[in-house]
Amino acid sequence: MATGWGWRPWCVDNALESYILSHIAAEPTHLAQLDRRTQLHHLYPHQCSGHLQGRVLSFLSKLCAPERILELGTFTGYSALCLAEGLAPNGELHTVEHNDEDADTLTELFSSDPRIRLHIGDAAELAGELPGPWNLVFIDADKRQYSRYLQLILPRMAPGGLIIADNTLWAGKVADPAETDAQTRGIREFNDLVKSLADRLEPVILPLRDGMTLMRVK
Repeated sequence: MATGWGWRPWCVDNALESYILSHIAAEPTHLAQLDRRTQLHHLYPHQCSGHLQGRVLSFLSKLCAPERILELGTFTGYSALCLAEGLAPNGELHTVEHNDEDADTLTELFSSDPRIRLHIGDAAELAGELPGPWNLVFIDADKRQYSRYLQLILPRMAPGGLIIADNTLWAGKVADPAETDAQTRGIREFNDLVKSLADRLEPVILPLRDGMTLMRVK
């Protein structure tokens, strides 16, 4: 998960966060190891989803039991593995990452699960090329392109499908008119677009870590 200004929930202190993590489903060992490797060896390790958000993504995927998942923004693969936990037995998860330097590592990571298909390239281009229909989509790529992603994805969604967008509170900057950088403007534009699509989407914003918007396709 790519947070605006650090990986901790900006609305939860350390003690409460520790309490939460000790009272939810345990983090699978392979994911804990992946998170540790990310923290030690990867630039911007706070972008990794981690225990809490990972269990939320897994939970939502298991509720949907999707046959087809699209993820925009793979990073080190943590969120893809969490989403894949809920895939239908014959399902597929397509994940898109722009950083080709991570291609070999991600290919090896996903090699044990043939249902996960890695695409290296621009998320805005591939979101318009991969056909769908998608039962579940997780958006966590370039914040400046969030509105574009949604416009490309929405026609390819299955009725009743779920779209999840990460970082939609952007460390609280979306509520501060003085913040005018490109990424903050991109998230604000996206949030306004979601609100304008009330005839097609049923959204709710959760103050989870850096903000997560859930959108049910009507």
